[in-house]
Amino acid sequence: SEPSAAGPGMPAPGLPVLSLRKTFRFEAAHRLPRVPPGHPCGTLHGHSYRVALHLRGPLDPVLGWVVDFGEVSRVARPLIARLDHACLNDVPGLENPTSENLCLWFAEQLAPCLPALWAIEVEETESSSARYELPVGRQV
Repeated sequence: SEPSAAGPGMPAPGLPVLSLRKTFRFEAAHRLPRVPPGHPCGTLHGHSYRVALHLRGPLDPVLGWVVDFGEVSRVARPLIARLDHACLNDVPGLENPTSENLCLWFAEQLAPCLPALWAIEVEETESSSARYELPVGRQV
């Protein structure tokens, strides 16, 4: 179901606004080509990435959801499959595949298809992640 005409994050009169999270995982290798010589991230290595898509919008009073999680998966899974067991440096747009650039790459790919998307978090380890919050008006 589409969010109300009020738009993502903008409640229609009387409708509660909720935030959702849908996570995906993939395994990939990368190296960071712009780090100083000798930096450990300059050599090829891999991560078990977790990508969290954060969505926000008014609750559809008939369906009882903000967005169909199945639709989120339908849109995101082809991107995850493209990155899984790949060398991220070989993916167009990810020549410098930092977690920050992965957030921006996912936003560019997903925002046109997921109107309720408001933030993307990429975790490369349990203790290291980047989060990008899409601007209001969403011109990524």
